[in-house]
Amino acid sequence: MKKAIVALGGNALLRGDQKGTIEEQEKNSKDTLENVINLIKKGYEIVITHGNGPQVGNILMRNDAGEEMYNIAQMPLDICVADSQGGIGYMLERMLRIVLKEQGINKEVVTLVTPVEVDINDEAFQNPTKRVGKIYSKQEADKLAAEKGWIFKSDPKLPDGWRRVVPSPQPKKVLNYPVIDQLVNQGNIVIAVGGGGVPVYFDENGNLRPAEAVIDKDRASSVLANEIKADEFYILTDVSHVYLNYKKENEVKLETLTIADAEKYMSEGVFGEGSMAPKVEACINFLKKGGKKAIITEATQLKDSTSGTQIIR
Repeated sequence: MKKAIVALGGNALLRGDQKGTIEEQEKNSKDTLENVINLIKKGYEIVITHGNGPQVGNILMRNDAGEEMYNIAQMPLDICVADSQGGIGYMLERMLRIVLKEQGINKEVVTLVTPVEVDINDEAFQNPTKRVGKIYSKQEADKLAAEKGWIFKSDPKLPDGWRRVVPSPQPKKVLNYPVIDQLVNQGNIVIAVGGGGVPVYFDENGNLRPAEAVIDKDRASSVLANEIKADEFYILTDVSHVYLNYKKENEVKLETLTIADAEKYMSEGVFGEGSMAPKVEACINFLKKGGKKAIITEATQLKDSTSGTQIIR
């Protein structure tokens, strides 16, 4: 049995020029899954993970609108993440069942709402950086900061706009990984760790508590890949390879990266912190903890297992 984790990037669900209707997201999902199915045809048992950035942002904006217009109580961030996990997971599961039927593949699919443990003392809680939710004016941001204790930072794309920022701590453990592992070993396709998982921690009494944060989905997927002893880890994004000097005249496509070279480039800040750096870091961690192969590529490249940027020991 060969096991693989396939982490779907945001473009697998929603393209940058789209409104985000359910019809758009279903089509994008089905197009992506028709490529992922190639791994199943090659004999892999897979776990699919996914991002939730635009979707959880929309949920947070519905939170705001509901409170402002109808006095509906807002839900905390952990509930919003779990909400997005259920909705996106259901959509992926439904589209995948259609693709499996079309391909004549008899497999069960299950979606799990997935809590992921973080360290409440992680330094990320002292320096929130992840922007979430809608864009506010400075006056609105100051009012919400006073009322709710939220932290805001200006949006680099809109100098006059302010967005809430939350911590993005490192994932420690996927709490229900033994169940995921059991389901995969039985031949089922599992959809899990949506949006990086619901961030939780254990308090001094051993009780599970929510953390007002978001987790990078590639980092959480890497943790899960090691926990279930996956052989391979695929991160699907909107480019076929990792590049040096991306979109510049001296752009270089990287076919293969050793851990040593990847760590060197990471230390030099070559990869974007909000884009490629977390993906490369997740691959490095997977390989260092026993993984056999990590690939960063675009979904259509899955027709050829040697395509994309392969990170090796």
